[in-house]
Parts: sequence; C-alpha cells; structure tokens
Amino acid sequence: MSHKRIPKRKLVFAGGGAAAIAAAAILLPNANASQDAPDTSPKALSAASASDLASQLASQLGEAFAGSYYDKDKQQLVINVVGDNNKIELRAQEAGAVVRNVKNSTAQLKSASQTLKQQATIPGTAWSVDPKTNQIQVTADRTVTDENWTKLESTVQSLGQDVARVKRSQGEFTTFAEGGDAIFGGGARCSLGFNVTTQDGAPGFITAGHCGVATEAWSDAQDGEPVATIQAATFPGEGDFALATYDDAATEATSTVNTGDQVVDINAAVEAQVGQDVIRMGSTTGLNDGTVTGLDATVNYAEGTVTGLIQTDVCAEPGDSGGPLFTADGGAVGLTSGGSGDCTVGGETFFQPVTTALAAVGAQIGAGDAGGGAGEGGAGDEGANAGAGDEGANAGAGDEGLNGGAGEEGGAGANAGAGDEGLNGGAGAGDQGQGQGQGDAGANAGIGDQGQGQGQGDNGEGVVGNNGGAAGNGNDNGVGDAGNGSGNGSASNNGF
Repeated sequence: MSHKRIPKRKLVFAGGGAAAIAAAAILLPNANASQDAPDTSPKALSAASASDLASQLASQLGEAFAGSYYDKDKQQLVINVVGDNNKIELRAQEAGAVVRNVKNSTAQLKSASQTLKQQATIPGTAWSVDPKTNQIQVTADRTVTDENWTKLESTVQSLGQDVARVKRSQGEFTTFAEGGDAIFGGGARCSLGFNVTTQDGAPGFITAGHCGVATEAWSDAQDGEPVATIQAATFPGEGDFALATYDDAATEATSTVNTGDQVVDINAAVEAQVGQDVIRMGSTTGLNDGTVTGLDATVNYAEGTVTGLIQTDVCAEPGDSGGPLFTADGGAVGLTSGGSGDCTVGGETFFQPVTTALAAVGAQIGAGDAGGGAGEGGAGDEGANAGAGDEGANAGAGDEGLNGGAGEEGGAGANAGAGDEGLNGGAGAGDQGQGQGQGDAGANAGIGDQGQGQGQGDNGEGVVGNNGGAAGNGNDNGVGDAGNGSGNGSASNNGF
C-alpha cells in the first residue's frame, strides 16, 4: 500500500520543543541587561517561535490583546492591541513583536461571531476571525441566494462599521468525505490524519469527525478487512474529529506523513497562526500547500454547524477529509474538515485543530514509548526519558547534540533543559545554550537566552550562569557516559 512503500528520501525536521524554549527565553529578564533604553526592534522569528510568543503575550496583555498574525515575508510577529496603554505596547515590543493599534477588541469580535451564530446560521456560510484586517471574515457559497443572502448581508451590517465583511465563494461548502493514506468504511473514503497513542497506551489515529460518525469499522483497502475501530467522534458541533484505535494492539503507530517520495517526521501538535505556511496531504489530491487565513472559524455545513476550525487557502477535494495539515518543520496543525472549490479553481478549506482534538480524546502524537525519544545510549547514571520526543518527561531537545541533554538524537535526563544547539549536558540553556549538568544526579538547570548555567555535584545546587536563567535543585539529571539516544515519536500515515 502507498504508505508502506520505501520513500526515495526521508526528511527529518527539527523538533518544535526548542522553538518553544527559544520563544520563552525572549520573555525572560536578562540578568546582565544594560541600563540603557530597552531594545524594541522587531525580532526575526520562525513561525513556530512566533506562535509560542503570541500565546505568551495573549495571556500577559489581557484585554488589550486583540489577535496576532505572522508576517512570513519579514519573519515577524504582529500583535494587535486596543487602547493607548504605552506600557503594554512596550512590553510586546521588548518581547520582539511588532505592535499595531486596532479598533476591535477580542471581546467585540467574539460578540459579533455570537450574533452571526444566532441570526445568520445559514447552510453554505462560514466566518472566522481575520487578525490582519481586525474583522470577522464572512463567506457565503453559491447556494446562499435570495432571502438568505439578504439576511446575511443585513446581519453583517448590523454588527457595525468595520466589524465584519462578507464575500462570495465560487463553490459549495461540503465535507470532503469519500475519502495521508486512504481509509475506507461503510462506503465512505477518507484520509488518515495523524497516528496517536491513547491514554491507555493503545495505538490509534485521528481523522475527521464526519468520517467517524459515518461508520465504526475502517479498513486500509477498499472492501478490505477492518483494521481500526472508531472510539469517539464529534460532528457536527464543537469540532470535526474522531479517534480510532487499531484492532491489532501491536501496530506501530509511528508519527510520520508519507508524501509519496518523502517521509516527514511529525514531532508535536502545534497551534495555527494566521500567516503561517502549511502543507496538506490527502488521499485524493496528494500534497498541496497554502497559508492560514483565519482562526476560530464557524462553518455551516448542510449536516450542521461546526465551530472552532482553522481557515486556509489550501485546496482540497472529496476523499481528502481527515487528512493531515502540517508544517515543514514537523508540526501537526489540523485535520481536513471541508470547504468549497477544488484544486483546479482553488477555494477555502477548513481544518480541525489537532491540539483541541487531542485534548478532547485524551491522546498524544506518536507512539507512547517513542514519545520520550528513548534511543541508544540515553542519559546519565540516573537519567530517564531521554531524547526529543513530544511527550518525554521534560526532556531536552535540540539538534545533533551528544552525551546527554540538548540535541537532535541526543539523550537527556529527566527534567533536563533544552537548547537549539545545546551541547554536552543535561542542563539546558536557551538558544545555543551551553549549559552542562555534572555529577550523578545534577541539578535541573534554568533557561537562558545564551545561558551558561550549570548543575553540579550530587544533588548539588545549581549555579546561575552568565546571561542565563537561574539554575534549580534536583535529581535525575546526570550526564551519561556517551548518550547518543535518538528521539523518536511523531505522527503519521504509516500506521496501516
């Protein structure tokens, strides 16, 4: 079958954990900061780092936060704020974001969405928050005509000036069930999304909810014997997702997406960010890419209303339902739900966020044992859960590190720090951290933007390094003799 063929080449992308640490480090105070005026120049960020920073600023700025998006051309995070609080703006600028004053608050846009739900839930319509315009983007497909079109326009106008806008879509909003890899059940054909491990350790996968409610038993071949059974499904309502478990408990549910001539390792579930580049794989149309254009989308399908979706300009067609939406660096973003148009004329496609689907069904990306990234070598004398896996116990992760903590294919002790290019240690630092953990059970080191912090001695006290976060006390972080443990665990179309 297609997902089991040997790919021409295999691409392994860097994990998202280091990006998260890097973004977190941006917000930490610098112990040796200059007393001069703060640096408020925008920082160049990856899409993953921008998403992490946006989440942090959203919680810190409170009601002043009015959305954000990623400017991929400039590699900058743009933060919308309401009001004239200079301290709030300065805080966001010091973190590295571009600050933009806007009219509509998050609360106002949510209220507008609620009004649309109450007064304009019309089959063939959809709406989402567009932070680039600071408005609600309302879309109507070709079936919305006459009285329904008049009703929709009237409702949009009632929201007030510059709160929402409406546009036409050439096609018709439908779910894409017919059919990564094709799965078949009850006469329907969908696509497998991402392989997961359930709370009790069973291998499984997530796909679209409208596929899950169609039938319980799914096969990897048309008219073939069932290989997986639906355990939970949501559609319509608050999402479009389903969890299936493999009937054979020995199935290796590795976290990869087979694109045909490449295998992309999936390392973590990530939040979508408007402006973010994304890639979709489906059993009908294969590999296609595009951009996230809206969040918290509501779509009124003929079968019912679905909320909380991601809106994109990526094309899709029937049979692509449930297929994976991911990033080039291995982040699991969404599951194909539906939309309008096709891959000839284009259109809008909506996706179920992977993060909320996993939280709802209690699963995690990849195989459970691989989630901690245990490999050969491993961490120190008392180190555990080594490597760069998504669910490793606070394990370090980075690129090509050896002998412990940070590093792609580098084992790390439990509670070890992480750095993009950290070397030789369980104790982590931030970007390009050089922190080292020493001793049989070295302390858990802090996080710093180029931290030099070290954990020393048997259960010893951590020392604060130059420009580094404060080191902590702790156990289980000893440096291994030569830990070369490789991190495994990702999510994929390789389960069948």
